[in-house]
Amino acid sequence: MADRFRLTLAQLNPTVGALAANAEKALAAWRAGRDAGADMVALPEMFLTGYQTQDLVLKPAFVAEAMAVAEALAAQITDGPALGIGAPYWDETGHYNAWWVMQEGRVVARVLKHDLPHEDLFDELRLFDSGKVSGPYRIGPLRIGTPICEDSWHPDVAETLAETGAEILLVPNGSPYFRGKQETRLNVTVARVVETGLPLVYLNAVGGQDDQLFDGASFVLNPHGEIAAQLPVFDEAIAHIDFERGAEGWRALPGPFTAQPDEWEQDYRAMVLGLRDYLEKSGFSKVVLGLSGGVDSALVAVIAADAFGPENVHCIMLPSRHTSQGSLDDAAELARRLGARLDTVEIEGSRAAVTEALAGVMAGTKPDVTEENIQSRLRGVMLMAISNKFGAMLLTTGNKSEMAVGYCTIYGDMSGGYNPLKDLYKTRVFETCRWRNAHHRPWMQGPEGEVIPVTIIDKPPSAELRDNQKDEDSLPPYEVLDDILERLVEGDQSVAEIVAAGHDRAVVKRVEHLLYISEWKRFQSAPGPRLTRRAFWLDRRYPMVNRWRDGSGA
Repeated sequence: MADRFRLTLAQLNPTVGALAANAEKALAAWRAGRDAGADMVALPEMFLTGYQTQDLVLKPAFVAEAMAVAEALAAQITDGPALGIGAPYWDETGHYNAWWVMQEGRVVARVLKHDLPHEDLFDELRLFDSGKVSGPYRIGPLRIGTPICEDSWHPDVAETLAETGAEILLVPNGSPYFRGKQETRLNVTVARVVETGLPLVYLNAVGGQDDQLFDGASFVLNPHGEIAAQLPVFDEAIAHIDFERGAEGWRALPGPFTAQPDEWEQDYRAMVLGLRDYLEKSGFSKVVLGLSGGVDSALVAVIAADAFGPENVHCIMLPSRHTSQGSLDDAAELARRLGARLDTVEIEGSRAAVTEALAGVMAGTKPDVTEENIQSRLRGVMLMAISNKFGAMLLTTGNKSEMAVGYCTIYGDMSGGYNPLKDLYKTRVFETCRWRNAHHRPWMQGPEGEVIPVTIIDKPPSAELRDNQKDEDSLPPYEVLDDILERLVEGDQSVAEIVAAGHDRAVVKRVEHLLYISEWKRFQSAPGPRLTRRAFWLDRRYPMVNRWRDGSGA
């Protein structure tokens, strides 16, 4: 019928560089759309290559192969719906982030991304050229305008498409997650539908890529901003959206609607999915970690069990003479509740051997943090050996608070290939443990119930590198530290602003100093899932050598 149009949305998880596998996924989605009577099947931005490709998309051989795979895919799109898919496109005019529209065995349109993001974790100005604003293309009875991701965050592209005859806006995205991102997306896209009077389809990718998480959560808006369909968060989904033309133009009919979980569940899901995809896409299927009896390693163990199943989580307790019986008991109880393997590797003999080996060089000196760090580095050596021997990825377990102020040992407890807690402040670690104890979801492969003993959550944090050590011996209370850090890092506030908010200036200055002098450690740290807009890596790029300090608030 001329007044109906079915659009199949394929919210799927690609792998960067897996061109043939991504093309096969796209083809499977197209077949699902064909079987459902769709007029068009849509996939996200740069789906064929995976996203973000970073500088890989500057390599001519990679782009040439990606374009060849796209052309080969187009040849298979016959006797069925059209297919729209993101892929790079190079010609004599430039290098583009493009969306390829395929029908009847050929490419019938290419839309070139116009507005290239160059903030937060994006650097597309160095990867692509800005394409001219493309007009709408026709599929059956419908003229479709396609702003690609960032194009929809500015009014010019959508307005031009509406003025040149577009009847709906179909927006393919590679939009990474951060806490509260969906509200931001809705605010932006509602503005576009109000300005243009057109329905808008927001199609996002799902899955993990390095530190970035793509949360899906695709949706469809009708004019005036009413939500007609909402796809799930962090799950792959194929949904068929029907449009109908009436007296006021095209409108989306009510479609599937999945409620959005709260921020605690979304952050936890992001950590689980980030770990799973980072390992699986890198060829790993099991993990090893040091289980100290503390809250950070406990949470990482549970995240790993939820990602891969407890049978693929190998926990190692590495006690020294400073390790308390309470920590030994807590680690054992956590492993028992989780159903994960726990082995003990003593480090006292190794510590004594290193101390003896260094005795001559260090003669006449007093014990200090050096000896404490030897313990941490010995644990790193043991854990890396186990990782190498059994082919399991070593997970490091430092939270964002510790990473921010350098309360971690380079080549010691920072050893590992991935850090699930890298963007989670310590106060949120405690609350996330409580959330996981109280909630279980079908996507969690670990057991339900109180898997993290309350004694682990409630006891004062300690690195246990000397007798009776507590984190607060070296740092402000975490409630104070985290508030200062959030203001410095996420808020970019000045020292004066933070003091005006009620913090002691000397404490703020000390935290600021620790933050700046720890940049070199973070430069060498393992990647981890991005949960905020100012995660340590692409979101926040500070020099390692930096003598400036904020003198305000004196």
